[in-house]
Amino acid sequence: MGELLGYLSFGPSGWGDELLAGLSITVTLFLSTLPIGLVLGFLIALAKRSPNPTLRIFANAYTTVFRGVPELLTLFIIFYGGQMALQWFVDLFSSGIVVDLNAFFAGMIALSFVFSAYASEVFLSALNAVSVGQAEAARALGLGRFRTMQKVVFPQLLRHALPGLSNLSLILQKETALVSILALDELLRHTQIAVGATKEPIFFFSIACALYVGLAFLSSLLIKQIENWTDRGQVRV
Repeated sequence: MGELLGYLSFGPSGWGDELLAGLSITVTLFLSTLPIGLVLGFLIALAKRSPNPTLRIFANAYTTVFRGVPELLTLFIIFYGGQMALQWFVDLFSSGIVVDLNAFFAGMIALSFVFSAYASEVFLSALNAVSVGQAEAARALGLGRFRTMQKVVFPQLLRHALPGLSNLSLILQKETALVSILALDELLRHTQIAVGATKEPIFFFSIACALYVGLAFLSSLLIKQIENWTDRGQVRV
């Protein structure tokens, strides 16, 4: 047991610093992807309710594609397709320059698209749960469209959407492990390297599991605090 724990030491003889570095990249990727996915998901939900048929068609096609294509395939398409597009753009101005798309950036964009596709459905259901009379009353009081959304609709929408968004955020947290396939040195990739070097798969994969569960626990605590904030002033029967 002492030898196994020694693998978690820091320095050239242990893997603690590598696992910690991978964990920091996993957390950074999650925190970078989440706000982008939330904003995109909200905008797509608004587009689905738009009176403009073009916006509705685009929004429905967007969610169909990114919910229907496997996440791993989306990662490959964004990474390799984005690299080809970036290289083509650079070649328009200067030939002979080779560019590589950053794996972290590609993973962030791909996961944001997938997350936003699912989040848009949650936001759409939450929008439908808010009574139309609320917005009409706000308009009657002289509030504009933006103020009505900010002061009346969005606070109620957030309360309805939070349970679904909390589940999606935990799923996103796990899906950051998929980016290891792009050779990004996040937690799972460092774990796999440690397993290959030490031949101790059960130990290191158990450590990775514990770290992911710890992140999920911290996320649950934060989500609970947000739920308490959104429920302020609500009378529970």
